[in-house]
Amino acid sequence: MITAEAEAESAVPKVPEAGAVRGDTELKEPTWPWKDAPIRALVQRIHQLQAERAQAFHRLEEGHHQYLRSGPPYDFPSYRITVHEVTQAFAAASREVLAVEAELAGPRAQPLLAGHVRSLQQLEQTRLATVALLQLMGTQELTGQEDTLQLHQLKMKVIKTMEAISEVLQDLRFDAESAE
Repeated sequence: MITAEAEAESAVPKVPEAGAVRGDTELKEPTWPWKDAPIRALVQRIHQLQAERAQAFHRLEEGHHQYLRSGPPYDFPSYRITVHEVTQAFAAASREVLAVEAELAGPRAQPLLAGHVRSLQQLEQTRLATVALLQLMGTQELTGQEDTLQLHQLKMKVIKTMEAISEVLQDLRFDAESAE
């Protein structure tokens, strides 16, 4: 668990919007705070985004457990709200991860690091789709059946995907250290 002190210590300062610095009143495109940050800071941000994704997965899992405990009749509106909030969190993290990938692939000319970030994004998409399918299949009260073999296979896929994510994060950290 990251303490508030460690998080504050590792945080990259937020860059003010260009219009706010000049005092412009018209709306400007916000400055991306990582544009001139060192590669180490970009990699650190990827790790922070992964921590946010882990929290979102935990919220999704908890929401699903609450949903299953709520019925019958099931409290679908509450579960739908949880899924919506988690979806927004995943979308925000994905947008930023893709921006970091573009920064590494383009201006930073770090195709290896960009490839790691792209792999990470693809693995997270696989993980999310598998967890969603696992939750759907695990709701036997709604589906009327339970396929224990397929449930086991999906659980193993989630585990293997999480292992692959850990490996990519390690490779990213190692290769980023070599790049600087």
